[in-house]
Amino acid sequence: MAMRATTAALAAAAAAAPRGGFLRLFSTTSTSSSSFPFPQTTQQTPAREQAEPNTNLFVSGLSKRTTSEGLQEAFSKFGEVVQARVVTDRVSGYSKGFGFVKYATLEDAAEGIKGMDGQFLDGWVIFAEYARPRQPPSEPQNNTGMGLWKQRY
Repeated sequence: MAMRATTAALAAAAAAAPRGGFLRLFSTTSTSSSSFPFPQTTQQTPAREQAEPNTNLFVSGLSKRTTSEGLQEAFSKFGEVVQARVVTDRVSGYSKGFGFVKYATLEDAAEGIKGMDGQFLDGWVIFAEYARPRQPPSEPQNNTGMGLWKQRY
């Protein structure tokens, strides 16, 4: 009997509640006056700054099956390729999914980006952009505490 009373009370409360209250809170439809309690942010993340034009291109999104020879063959359609290299893991030897293509001239490099950026290679969409220069190596971090000892004494 108590169970019937509780069920009846819940049904009455649901009927008296404003229409769509709980469901509207978790609705996936977008409305201009959302009842979601958190503020909606409209800030965009800043785009990565472009590297200066150079003859070396960074190519990402490579298939694990893509070889250095295949990369050179695909990019040689747009200019004279000096070197093409797919970066591989030292231990396993498998591709890491990116590589570098070096052209003879800046004009060839620009044509290579224009021709291959967003195109399919071995069934995957690849992205080509000017390579950024390597950062100088930082001082190695030593977690043994000797670095602090040397600084104090």
